[in-house]
Order: sequence, then structure tokens, then C-alpha cells
Amino acid sequence: MQMLILPDAAVLATFFAASLALNFTPGADMMFAVASGASGGPRAAVAAAFGINLGVVAHISLAALGLAALIAANPLAYDFIRFAGAAYLVWLAIQTWRAPPPAPGAARRAPVGRVALRGFATNILNPKTALFIFAFLPQFADPARGPVWAQIVALGGIFIATGFTVNAVVGALAGAATGRLLRASRLMSRVSALVFGGLAARLVID
Repeated sequence: MQMLILPDAAVLATFFAASLALNFTPGADMMFAVASGASGGPRAAVAAAFGINLGVVAHISLAALGLAALIAANPLAYDFIRFAGAAYLVWLAIQTWRAPPPAPGAARRAPVGRVALRGFATNILNPKTALFIFAFLPQFADPARGPVWAQIVALGGIFIATGFTVNAVVGALAGAATGRLLRASRLMSRVSALVFGGLAARLVID
């Protein structure tokens, strides 16, 4: 059995820097974490980041197995997942828009399990995430260092760690600011709903 040899320090440092920069780039995951933090507080933001990265785990697993290539090669499969994701985000936007204003302290009692599940669904139903991971991670893999799938899993662990940290911190900061503005909670829910709707439109249009 061929042993796995990790990249040298320079390659790992480059990958870590690239992962950090990519995760700091505003996108669907960060917007979901921010919207969750704004409507449910810091705990909800951390739960959203956890759910999002569960989706990333699934995408990395698919990339390691090479299944993302099948999605890229099949436009119908890609479109089905893309529109399913958009429909889910539209539903989420409607539910958030119609939600009544929370009572004082509601942000601290946010249903974190539900938020995590929503984060997972939002991420897993975005085929761009799978295609991006499939294109990004193999760039740092080298067959000479061992099984490529094992390298993708190892590199994916670094990517997940940076993604969780960035989304959780940014979302929690949004949640902390919202906590001080509880009287404007209905406005924040509307803003969150608009963000979810915008994400749905982005999935359909792009």
C-alpha cells in the first residue's frame, strides 16, 4: 500500500493562505452565516457555520471519489441541483420574512439544530461548491506523494477548518451586533430574508 506523504511546508502554507483568502471572500456560505447570526444571534451563526461545513465535508467526499466530475459532465444533473437549491432558499426567505419579531432573549434560545440543518442544506444544494472544491483541491495534490483521494481528504480538512472559523467568527460578530439592536429585530429578519432571496437569484442567474 502506497503511503501518504503530505506536501512540504511551503505548499501547505500556500494552500492555507489560499483557503483563508477564499473563505474570506463574501459568498453564499458567508452570507448565510451572517443572515443566521443577524436573525438568531452568535450561537445561531456558529450553528450555521457547523452545518455549512458538514456540507463541505460531503462535497470533499464526492471530490475524493471523483463524483463531482459526473455533475460537471451532466448539465441536467447540475441544473436540477441548482434549481432545487434556489427553491429551498426562496422558501427560507419567505419563512424568515413572515416570522414574528422575537421576544427579548430569543436570540439566545435560537434552535441551533435547525439552523445547522439549514446551513447543510444550503451548502449541499449548491453544485458550485462541489465544482469549486473539485477544481481547487486537486491543484495541491501530487500522485507522487501517495493516493490522490487521501491528499484531497487531508487538504479538505484544512479547508474545512478555515471555513468554519471564518464563517463562525463573521456570523457571530453580526449576531452580537444584532443582539444590541433587538428592537430592530424585525428589520434584521427582513434583511436576512432578502439575503436568502438574493442567494436564490444568484443560483438561478449565474
